[in-house]
Amino acid sequence: MPSAETTRASVHEPDLVAPTKEDPVAATGSELFGGPLGRRALTGTSWWTPVRVVALVAIGMFALGMVQKLPCYDGAWFFGASSQYTHACYSDIPHLYQGRGFADGLVPYFDKLEGDMEYLEYPVLTGVFMEVASWLTPGSGSIQDQEQVYWMVNAGMLMACTAVIAVCVTRTHRRRPWDGLLVALAPAFALTATINWDLLAVALTAAAMLMWSRSRPLAFGVLLGLATAAKLYPVLLLGPLFVLCWRAGRWRAFGTALIGAAGAWLVVNLPVMLLAPEGWSKFYTFSQERGVDFGSFWLILSQRSDTPLDTDAVNTWASVLMLLSSAGIAALTLTAPRRPRFAQLAFLIVAAFILTNKVYSPQYVLWLVPLAVLARPKWRDFLIWQACEVAYFLGIWMYLAYTTSGDAHKGLPQEGYQLAIAVHLLGTLYLCAVIMRDILMPERDVVRRSGDDDPSGGVLDGAQDAFVLGPAARPPRHAAHFEGPYVEWGGGEDKGGREPRSL
Repeated sequence: MPSAETTRASVHEPDLVAPTKEDPVAATGSELFGGPLGRRALTGTSWWTPVRVVALVAIGMFALGMVQKLPCYDGAWFFGASSQYTHACYSDIPHLYQGRGFADGLVPYFDKLEGDMEYLEYPVLTGVFMEVASWLTPGSGSIQDQEQVYWMVNAGMLMACTAVIAVCVTRTHRRRPWDGLLVALAPAFALTATINWDLLAVALTAAAMLMWSRSRPLAFGVLLGLATAAKLYPVLLLGPLFVLCWRAGRWRAFGTALIGAAGAWLVVNLPVMLLAPEGWSKFYTFSQERGVDFGSFWLILSQRSDTPLDTDAVNTWASVLMLLSSAGIAALTLTAPRRPRFAQLAFLIVAAFILTNKVYSPQYVLWLVPLAVLARPKWRDFLIWQACEVAYFLGIWMYLAYTTSGDAHKGLPQEGYQLAIAVHLLGTLYLCAVIMRDILMPERDVVRRSGDDDPSGGVLDGAQDAFVLGPAARPPRHAAHFEGPYVEWGGGEDKGGREPRSL
C-alpha cells in the first residue's frame, strides 16, 4: 500500500504545470512580468490564484475589445455606410435591435417581422438572451440612444459569459490552470466578442467540458443541450464522444450524456416548437436556404467562377465533406496508438464544420478558442493561428468597406479578401495538423508529456481500450521516436482505466 509520501500529487494537491518552464514562448513573454517561475517560488500562498488572474485578465481584454468598438458606438453604426467597416468595429447587436422588432416590443418567434426576414433567425436560447437584454433596455430616448444602450447591456451579459469561459477552461485541466491565459489573451477573442451572441453558446459548451472532465456526464449533457439550443455547433461534440466511449467501452456515461443533452434541448425548444412552429423553424430554414457567403472557400470558388454556385449543390457537397471529415476523425480515434483526448477531437470536429461550411462569420473563431486551448496548449501554435484570424478579421471589414464606398473604393478589393480567407483557412488547417500529429505521436502532446492522460476526459481519463482497429490493436511500446520524455501508458493502478507513468 503506498504511503502518503508516494501518493501521486494529483490525487490531493496536484503539481501545477508552469508554462514558463516548458514553453519557450511563454518563458520569453514572462520577462515582462519578472521572468519564468523559479524553483524556489512559493505557489498557492497568494490571493491571486490562477482562476482569479485568468478571469480578471479575460475581463480586461473584453473591455479593451469594447473600447475598440468606440468609433462605431459614437456614430459609425448610425451614420455612413462604410465607416463601421473602415474602423473594423461592426456589430450585429445594435442593428438587430430595431431590425428584429425588439425596439417595437415584438415577441421573437411569435410576432411576424416586416421585410424579407419574417421571424428571428436565431436558435431559441439565443433569442431568449436577446429578449432579456431588450427588457433591460429603456424604451425612452431616440432609437440611436436605445441601440447604444442595447449594445451596452448585451456587452455586459457577454462579459459575464467571457468570465465563465475563462474560469471553466482554467479549471478543466486541473494541473494546467495557467493555460487559461491563452483564452484570456486571445486577440481574436477580444475583437469578435461583441459582434454577435455566440459567447452564450461558447460559455455553455466550456461549462459542459468542465463537467465532463469531472466525470459528471448528466451535467455535461444538460449544458451541451442548452448550448445547442443557443447555437447548433455544440451538438457536434457528441460525435467524437461517441467514438471515444466506444473505444473505451463507456456506454453508460455516453448514454447519460445523450439523454441529458436531448432533454435539455427539448425543454428549451419544445414550447416554441409547438406554439410557434413557423417562427421556431426559421433558423433551420434560413441556414438551409442561405447562399454561399463570407469567409468560406466556397466564396472563393464562386467569385472565381463565371456562374454562381447553386445553393442546393453547395449544401450537398458541404454535407458530404463534413461526413467524410467525421469519418476520418472516427477512423483516427479508433486506430491511434493511444486513445485521443476528448478536447483534441472536439476541436477537430468543430474545425471541420467551420472549414467545410458555406459561411464563416468572423465571430465563429470564438467557437474554437476554448477548444484550441484544451487541445493544443502551446503558445507558438496558438499565436500563429490567432495571427491568421486577426488578419481575416481585418480583411472582411476592409473588403466590406471597399464594396460599400462606391467609386472611392476604400478598402480591400476582391482578390485581397480572397487572400484573407485563404490565410484563415490555412491557419485553422495548421492547428488541425499539429493536433492530429499529437494524436498519432502522443509523445509530442504537451498535455501528455506532463504526465497526464486525458484530464478533460472524465470517465475516459486513464481508461483501458475496449475496441480498437488496425495498428492500435498491436501497439508498439512507444508510438514514435521523439527526443524527450517517453510516456508508458498502462502503468499504475486501474482507476476505471489506466494511469500514465513517465519512464
